[in-house]
Amino acid sequence: MVTPFYYEGKMNAKALINHYTTIADNSPIPILLYNVPKFTHINLGVKIVSMLSKHSNIIGIKDSSGNVNQLGEYINNVDKNFNILVGTAGVLSSALTLGCVGGILALANITPNNCIKIFNLVQKNKFEEAKELQLKMIPINRAITNNYGISGLKAALNMLDYFGGEPKLPLLPATEAEKKEIRKILKKAELIK
Repeated sequence: MVTPFYYEGKMNAKALINHYTTIADNSPIPILLYNVPKFTHINLGVKIVSMLSKHSNIIGIKDSSGNVNQLGEYINNVDKNFNILVGTAGVLSSALTLGCVGGILALANITPNNCIKIFNLVQKNKFEEAKELQLKMIPINRAITNNYGISGLKAALNMLDYFGGEPKLPLLPATEAEKKEIRKILKKAELIK
């Protein structure tokens, strides 16, 4: 459940806790909080997440803030059965090392095997290897999530022989110049020849 953002100024802790609690109380399935301040301009802070973690129908959070300190604070303050997932591939190995249970990553659409490999390396305490692969993936993640967005993601998927297709309006497809840059990034990461 993404953070409600339309009435940003009124989305204080009391309103957010009430919002998520009402949804969780009425949902037939467990819910996952989604903290994505880049788009909502609202951050689900540690106190809010800690309180919500006690609700039996709120099972975790996908945090796409990229804030490793906040992930650590979540881990230190939430209910023991609450799952913390990283939503930004740029900090995947760091987040897993801290104790996040996994990730939901845009990068996994392009290179799922490398995301899984980072996860497995951290699980096996092979931190140096995880770091090396993480550093190799950062430029791809930055290009896709920050620079080119959904249009770039779809272009990259097409280049990798997956089906990306075209983005839905109002988004426009990646330009030829953007595709050229994306191809260069994928080549440097050895994802295409």
